[in-house]
Amino acid sequence: MDKHMKLLVYIPALNEEKNIAGVIQQIPVSIKGIDAVECLVVDDGSTDCTVEVSRESGAHVVSHGRNQGVGMAFQSAVQYAWDNEFDILVGIDADGQFDPAEIPVIIQPLLANQADMVIGNRFTQGRPQYMPPIKYRGNKMVASLVSSISDQKFQDVSCGFRAYNREALLRLNVFEKFTYTHESILSLVYQGMRVLELPISIRYYPERKSRVAGSISNYASKTSRIILRVLLDYRPLRVFGTLGSIFFILGILFELFLFIFYIINHSFTPYKSAGFIGLGFIIFGMLIFIIALIAEMLNRLRLNQDRLMIEFKKRRF
Repeated sequence: MDKHMKLLVYIPALNEEKNIAGVIQQIPVSIKGIDAVECLVVDDGSTDCTVEVSRESGAHVVSHGRNQGVGMAFQSAVQYAWDNEFDILVGIDADGQFDPAEIPVIIQPLLANQADMVIGNRFTQGRPQYMPPIKYRGNKMVASLVSSISDQKFQDVSCGFRAYNREALLRLNVFEKFTYTHESILSLVYQGMRVLELPISIRYYPERKSRVAGSISNYASKTSRIILRVLLDYRPLRVFGTLGSIFFILGILFELFLFIFYIINHSFTPYKSAGFIGLGFIIFGMLIFIIALIAEMLNRLRLNQDRLMIEFKKRRF
């Protein structure tokens, strides 16, 4: 390969002084097809010795100073990759649940130009040992939702072990502080990027506490909001069109009921109000259709701006 290929392995960390050194030391320093490997730890407000341990282990460190969320840590890693002209970015957790020795496997489709983003799939053999059943079912439900709205089958959309090539990094639009996992997938799929899943090994610890969300309900609520926002960004006609159709069909059903009642009884009484309700639903549905068309036009303008921004990024980075 003629081009000098640089790989950045990024590790988000929050109070991981006990585990992070082991993860850093297991990162392969020599990978076929890669000329330079660098490790970046994004410290998200640790109050222990995570920063010191990371530096002693040979990693570069970007510190937020205070906890800003996994999404912001990812944005810092992407910015670092742009600024330092890395060709591939790999994300891996700091707690040792993923095996750094699998990094060459997960980046292989990128090197072979078979994908723009590769996601580790933890669920090829079902529920991992020690993963709570409710968390497993929650992950599968989110994967089903993302699959249905992206028109691409996914098994695991929440895994933090994933890789991006340079084109994907330039096209990423991630705004959420809470998490980036689902937003990044949908953003790239909707832009026509090739997103691939590969099976990975996982060591899930029973005492491990999620750093993304304090509870399943909190996680579900925030994840749903993020997915809805991405849908509004990239598929406004689908969102507003579906909503408008629901109200329009409800209105037609009310009017149809009233019409059939009148044919049978030759009177609208006592269901006159159904006609007004149905008319209201129809008008409201049509207004939502108009909003859908306006949102779609604005979305086309935004996509043109995104293309210009991508070209600007390519020239700058």
